[in-house]
Formats: sequence, structure tokens, C-alpha cells
Amino acid sequence: MASISEERLKYLELTANRIREKVVEMLLEAGSGHLAGSLGMADIFTAFYFQILNHRPQEPSWPERDRLVLSNGHICPVLYATLAYAGYFPLEELLTLRKINSRLQGHPHRGSLPGIETTSGPLGSGLSQAIGMALAAKMDNKKYRVYCLMSDGEQDEGNIWEAVMFAGKNKLSNLTAVLDRNNIQIDGFTEDVMPLEPLVEKYEAFNWHVLEIDGHNMEQILDAVLEAKAIFEKPTLIIAHTIPGKGVSFAERDFKWHGKAPNKEEAKKALAELRTLGKRIQSEHE
Repeated sequence: MASISEERLKYLELTANRIREKVVEMLLEAGSGHLAGSLGMADIFTAFYFQILNHRPQEPSWPERDRLVLSNGHICPVLYATLAYAGYFPLEELLTLRKINSRLQGHPHRGSLPGIETTSGPLGSGLSQAIGMALAAKMDNKKYRVYCLMSDGEQDEGNIWEAVMFAGKNKLSNLTAVLDRNNIQIDGFTEDVMPLEPLVEKYEAFNWHVLEIDGHNMEQILDAVLEAKAIFEKPTLIIAHTIPGKGVSFAERDFKWHGKAPNKEEAKKALAELRTLGKRIQSEHE
């Protein structure tokens, strides 16, 4: 198991909750954006940027850094909020999301903002981009690791499976993909739109090591990444079961919040619930 103190665990959980609050504030200010997936992935982004990644926020182009590729770029509000809290740019800039001349575009754009590894928007392309980085690291005998975060809905894309085959064939053990298994996409539930199961068996058939975790359990997230680092003969997929809209009752598990921003009343209610959640996290670790 990951060696982590109770105090550190509390810090990570509270940071994830603050990031959720900031996402709500950003989308309210912008008047548009993707809420459900951003809230659902807050724990995983927090785990990576505050515990897992070998990176330097003040030196974002450090050659030896681990790379994190966000394939489903529409959940960039949670990426932007995490980067800001990690020190890549000022927190105040988060409220410029989706505004004219903002560095925080509706989908991430490499070169516009420190910490953004790839331009993403068209679903299904991120895994191929991450594979290119991982293959380059192998060829150059570099020790950095590459992580790709992707959605379950984008498993509908054919180029995902071309990439999966390529990574398995080339035994890219320095590549770990995290699949946000929240069971929704823009038009409904994944198993209604295009059934994905059995995902574990599919990836294993392409020579991947596959793990399943609770995507809101910080210790499980950290343990899964540790296990991935111990696999030397194949890439690893972590299927993270998450709740879309996590922490906001009216948005949880509702696919209608896939690409919807809250109005003032909804944001007020969401922030009140998240602040209550923050207090509960605080008390649970006392």
C-alpha cells in the first residue's frame, strides 16, 4: 500500500474539494463548460499533481518531468484548477475561463498555458499522443513516466483501439492510462449509447495490465499507480469508477450535466454542499 500519513491524506482530500469548488465558480463565471466530468475527476487530478507526478510547476518544461496527457479535453476546468493550485499560474486567472483572449480555452491548447502537454478536443486522440511520448522516452532511455487520462465515452472512437494495440505490442510499461468510468456521455448512459463492457477483458486481450479502483478513494488511486510502476512488461490501464458531478447532489449521475454550467442559484447550492463536504472531510481526519 502507498505510505501516506493521515495528515497528508486529509490535505489531498481537502485540496480535491477546493478544486471542485473552484470548478463551480469558474463555470458560473464563464456561463458554459463541463461540470459532471470535472467534478468526478477532482480526486484523481489532485492525486497526480500533489502526490504522484515528478514535476516542477516553476519549470514546466523541465525535460525529466512526468507527462500527463488529458485526452477528453472538455473536462479542462478541473485540469486548469489543479494546475493553478499546484502553482503553475495565478488562481485569479481561473475566472477567465472561456473568455475572449483568455489562456484558459474551452479545450486545452499546448503553448497557451504552462503545464499543458497537448492540445486536446477531438476525442480518442490523447492515448496516441501519450504513446508517442512513452515510446520516445524508451528510445532515449529516459526515466520519466507518461500518464493519459481519458473518458469512457471516448472508448467509442476507433483510434483508441489502434493505440491500445500499438502500446501492447510495444510493451510500453512506462505508460499508464486512467479511464474515467463514470458511465455517462453527452447523449446518455454509455451502456445505452454504445455498450463498452467487458472493458477489463478487452484491454487484457491487447496485452495491458488492468486494475479497477474507486476513483474517489485517494489511497486506492495511489496504490494503483504504485502497482503500475512495478509492471515492466506491458502498459497499465486503471479503470477508475467515479460519480459524475461528485459532491453536488443535483448533478451526480445525471448525464444532462455533462456539458452544462450552473446558474447562480444552482452554483450557490453546489458550493454550500461542497463546503459541507469539506467540513466532513476535516472532521473525519480529526
